[in-house]
Amino acid sequence: MAAAMAEAPPVDLAVVGAGVSGCALAAQLRRLGWSGTLAILEIGRGPGGRAATRRSRHDPGLRINHGAPLLNLQNPEQPPPALLEPLLIGGWVEPWAASIGCLDGEGKLDAPRDDGFSRDALYRGRGGMEQLCRGLLHLAGSPELHGNSLVRWLQPLPAGGWRLLGATGDPLLSCRWLALSGTLLAHPRCQALLGWSQVPLQAAAAQLDDQALHQACDALGQLDAWASSNLLLTLPPERAAAWRAAPHQLLQFSPAAQERWGLRRVSIQPLQDGRCAVVAESSAAFARRAIGIYGSGSAAAQQLGAAPDPSAEQGVINALDQALQEALGLPTAGADRQLMRWGAAFPQPPGLPTALSLCANSQIGFCGDYLAGPGFGRIEGALRSAETLAHRLIGLL
Repeated sequence: MAAAMAEAPPVDLAVVGAGVSGCALAAQLRRLGWSGTLAILEIGRGPGGRAATRRSRHDPGLRINHGAPLLNLQNPEQPPPALLEPLLIGGWVEPWAASIGCLDGEGKLDAPRDDGFSRDALYRGRGGMEQLCRGLLHLAGSPELHGNSLVRWLQPLPAGGWRLLGATGDPLLSCRWLALSGTLLAHPRCQALLGWSQVPLQAAAAQLDDQALHQACDALGQLDAWASSNLLLTLPPERAAAWRAAPHQLLQFSPAAQERWGLRRVSIQPLQDGRCAVVAESSAAFARRAIGIYGSGSAAAQQLGAAPDPSAEQGVINALDQALQEALGLPTAGADRQLMRWGAAFPQPPGLPTALSLCANSQIGFCGDYLAGPGFGRIEGALRSAETLAHRLIGLL
């Protein structure tokens, strides 16, 4: 296999991560006229990242937006991301105008608060949030997407460029330029959570004499992010009526309510066949207590080698389910229940400075909601950072 990979010509650009920023980078480069070879590697089965939609091969009617349920733009003083208009024209995303409420610490409904994610212009993927990334890939000309691909090592090549290696050291592909759209390969949490002996990007940077890359590694290694443990419920039609009749499809939890119930937000998603999907997002404090506990069907369990703990997983599911019932007073009996944990769901300031998003001497760039700037920590930031990196790359690729 190694010999076969050595014979394969390197792609001009490899993007690690098919979330919003990785797909947006590919789309914006194509819109700027770049026609080089491109490959995207994704640890999950398909595109979306935290804007993905849970589906089932055995249940065509099931769709659950189990990460970010919405895209919001809250920088009216700036033009919207350039990619938004073609996504709207293509029917990939649509405005969202359902009702939003907020639960206070006494269990009373109040007007929505400014939580950074639920105000100003709101959009969602048409037919599921994953359509946002599928639309971006369409704009990118449907590039080669390597699903279920875990990148474990980053190997600088003597003549420039990179070789990407898998979990057992098997070569995945080589590239002239590399873009990382997430922080897992650059952050020490990969050691704590996955038992890796080294941080892949830091190990690679040690082989290169590039001050900019060393600065980027230092900044990335110091980034902080809040995790989220999300409970996914699918209620059958006979149990879904009360949920479908709820006054709000998106329910925020005030700080006092988060402390009381350990929940941050609840998204109610009616399905076309009469069922109802519900996603209960944990508070950051709850997620910290449940650190290392993954859903048995998650990419972390299947690709990263994180062994699932069924007993601990069931404990987290039960705790979130009980909190949901107590907070909303709605039944969950008879629901199919799953756990999804996002290890770096909400990046915390200051973020990676934009000046460090491109290390030209090492032929590597960074994009994602962890980049400092407008939209930081949200889908808007993922789009804007990708557009910025595309403009910086276009003359170098």
